[in-house]
Amino acid sequence: MPSRSELGGPGPLAGAPHTILIVEDDASLRSALESVLRPLGYRVVTATDGDTAYSRLASEPADAVLLDVRITGMSGLALYLAIVHRWPRLEGRIAFMTADADTPDVRVWLERGGYITFRKPLSFSQITAWLALVVQQPERSAGHRRA
Repeated sequence: MPSRSELGGPGPLAGAPHTILIVEDDASLRSALESVLRPLGYRVVTATDGDTAYSRLASEPADAVLLDVRITGMSGLALYLAIVHRWPRLEGRIAFMTADADTPDVRVWLERGGYITFRKPLSFSQITAWLALVVQQPERSAGHRRA
């Protein structure tokens, strides 16, 4: 496993751990993300589909969300819209993960919105660097940018 410095920094600030929701239907990728983020001090909550993710957010608020574009049930894109409608504070704190960034429907949606997008195979150092930045910024000012 990579060292903390190879993963992009120290993780969350001291105090209560920041909660990260991972929405990913691939069990091995979900597990790999958990194994990287937990040692950095993040509290990790997971979901395999949109309905479960939405329910988890209702009962366990998150500081950031890593969201697969293609998940079971509703798409990650539809889930994003539902999340920011109900929890607008999470806008700018959601990053998409996808192997399909170049398919026409996904590419247009991601480009128009300027959303943070991590292409699969994932770079854990990019993800941890983004999370460290996002959880330290005031809510709703994390902004959009691509990784």
